[in-house]
Amino acid sequence: MKVLVLGATGATGRLIVGKAIAKGYEVAALVRSKAKAADLAGAQLIEGEARDPVALTRAIAGCDAVVSSLGTAMSPFKEVTLLSTATRALVGVMAAQKVRRLVCITGLGASDSRGHGGFFFDRLFLPLMLRKVYEDKDRQEDAIRASELDWTIVRPTVLNDKPARGHINALSDLSGVHGGTISRADVAEFVVQQICVDTWLRKAPLITW
Repeated sequence: MKVLVLGATGATGRLIVGKAIAKGYEVAALVRSKAKAADLAGAQLIEGEARDPVALTRAIAGCDAVVSSLGTAMSPFKEVTLLSTATRALVGVMAAQKVRRLVCITGLGASDSRGHGGFFFDRLFLPLMLRKVYEDKDRQEDAIRASELDWTIVRPTVLNDKPARGHINALSDLSGVHGGTISRADVAEFVVQQICVDTWLRKAPLITW
């Protein structure tokens, strides 16, 4: 099994690459700079831009599945389009190359999970600092849902860098959920697990401790 990872140089993406390799997967990573990704030991590095269909086509060659952990910085005022543009390009390339399995990380607050982040996140942090980012996450999720891919959208609660606990709550019913946190290590483990299972096929679980 060969897996393409987008966002492989991010904090969560690096953990995903490492866990996928540890589980015996062959991993390709599309990166903007091979020099900055030299520490991704064991991964095949393909240099290119995630919004570029030509680069995506090169990177996906021989792959059986794709994991997207693309992220973007906070942008209180400037429009954000990276996530949706890259995802639309990816969906098109996956369809053309007949690669069906996609596992994509978005976040608590995207689409129908909005309003479950707790008072500070819902009323202050998201509208003031993350509104543009989450508008693009919504467009990203819409592009995935409109596709015919075998997708799973993973929505973590607030990420931290603590050690993995090895126990994850994956939820579809968000009644009673008002925030939460989870380690990047546990997110990476959950995401890699989804590559070969269909428990959450065409679903968008929220994951938290």
